[in-house]
Amino acid sequence: MVTCQICGAWLPVGAMFCGECGSSRTATVESRKRRDPRPNDTTIIARLPRTTVVISVPIPAEVPAPVGAVTVVTAAPTAPAAVPPALPAAVLPTRATFVLTFSTGQVVSVRGSGLIGRKPLAQPDEIFDDLIQVADTDRSVSKTHLEFGQHDDEFWVSDRVSANGTVIRRPGETAEALEPGRRYVLPRGSRVEIADHSFSVA
Repeated sequence: MVTCQICGAWLPVGAMFCGECGSSRTATVESRKRRDPRPNDTTIIARLPRTTVVISVPIPAEVPAPVGAVTVVTAAPTAPAAVPPALPAAVLPTRATFVLTFSTGQVVSVRGSGLIGRKPLAQPDEIFDDLIQVADTDRSVSKTHLEFGQHDDEFWVSDRVSANGTVIRRPGETAEALEPGRRYVLPRGSRVEIADHSFSVA
């Protein structure tokens, strides 16, 4: 068994890609940085001390099926109730909506995946719903600083090997520095700090 050079997950023998972060088995943090062809002009700021990373994903409790349920018919069957027409595809429930409110005053509603940074750029093999540009004249935010997405209607973020790192603050919990390449689930009301800027999740 070997480990992924990006996120540290265990890789089975013969695996070509990491099942956790999707990186190539031969990818390294340095090679991932080199994928962006643009020069790196991010201003480095004082970093927060690293803390022990604990990733917690809530697992819903299973609802047991009723045991011994019996249906008893005591009257003559009646005509079946009218079945309401199916909803058009346009009004069927889709992915959850999250509102990101930035310290710059920008407010963005997102439903899928995306990138956040000064000039976010997807790689040739990546597809995102949103590319959110943060106005940062001091250049403390990396060009492609953060990735976000949804899983089971829960919002997650992942640091994209940014120069100044990312810190999350869940409601009622202490600040936690993100390990690049790992996904962290955030409840609504959380705050995400990207260098000198931040945004809240609602």
